[in-house]
Amino acid sequence: MIRISIDVMGGDHGPSVVIPGLAKVAERRTDVRFLLYGKSEEVRPILEKHPKLAAISEFVHCDIAVRMDDKPSQALRHGRWKSSMWKAVEAVKAGQADCCISAGNTGALMAMSKFCLRTMVTIDRPAIASIWPTMRGESIVLDVGATIGADAHQLIDFAILGAAMSRALFGINRPTVGLLNVGVEEIKGQEEVKEAGQLLREAELMSMSYHGFVEGDDFGKGTVDVFVTEGFAGNIALKTAEGTARFIGSLLREAMGRTTMAKIGYMFAKRAFDRLREKMDVRKSNGGVFLGLNGIVVKSHGGTDDEGFAAAVELGYDMVRNGLLDRIEADLDLFHARHPKTMAARAAAEDDKE
Repeated sequence: MIRISIDVMGGDHGPSVVIPGLAKVAERRTDVRFLLYGKSEEVRPILEKHPKLAAISEFVHCDIAVRMDDKPSQALRHGRWKSSMWKAVEAVKAGQADCCISAGNTGALMAMSKFCLRTMVTIDRPAIASIWPTMRGESIVLDVGATIGADAHQLIDFAILGAAMSRALFGINRPTVGLLNVGVEEIKGQEEVKEAGQLLREAELMSMSYHGFVEGDDFGKGTVDVFVTEGFAGNIALKTAEGTARFIGSLLREAMGRTTMAKIGYMFAKRAFDRLREKMDVRKSNGGVFLGLNGIVVKSHGGTDDEGFAAAVELGYDMVRNGLLDRIEADLDLFHARHPKTMAARAAAEDDKE
């Protein structure tokens, strides 16, 4: 049985989207139970409309909901122990839940997750990993917003984390990994990226196949299974792709309804357009996984609908079912055992910073 804790108050729409989304998951999965955290007066009237969901859920009232515009420091200071977000994360730490899902404030959720769950022993900073639809299927991109700037050793961490997620989610034995750069030539790019590339080539990791540098146009092609970058570039790439998908969808709708002939043509090509619409549906790839923590936390897009939230919950479900944390720990242990020189170089870099 998979136990999932939910910050019901998170997101732009709170319980009005979260509860129907969970109801969809309850219809699809028979081996899931929910711990729901939120304000009783807002949650219970909606939950009562979904008796099947209510039967497999435990509800806990919380006095405080973290607002979408709260600063992470505010969310941690002011009554954090009473908020639905904190309680949902804390349930993972206490072993009451296998993973946590929230559509709330990303900065606050990351701050609470780091404070409560802590990072794994050898991980400097966590990363947010997102699923990216491509021409080949799906790839994983990280980091998409947790870490602004990253040194070579943190990029290597991201590569190991992303490869473990790819194996857990897609069942790929040795996923291909690429470092996002301004060119594929080894002489191009920032020093941190070039150093990470050199270390990954020399490491010859069994958990992944290092492809080399990749560029922005490789995202759509699906050139590699895992794209690695720091959070600033990754977040811009993610938001650009989401906006482009909506823009193309809007253009197609406008073009297909412009003339009678266009409408007739649409009817003949409806199946093809339906496949395109499904491929471009950002809801299906909703959910960013916080990697590198001692627990699984999934961040849903704050403005998603019930189907999108359900996708984020099922992503967390899959990560638990396929043993993501065990895979990450095994990969990290193996890497550090086989490549002590890299660990020594990391320790020396830390000494230089101090």
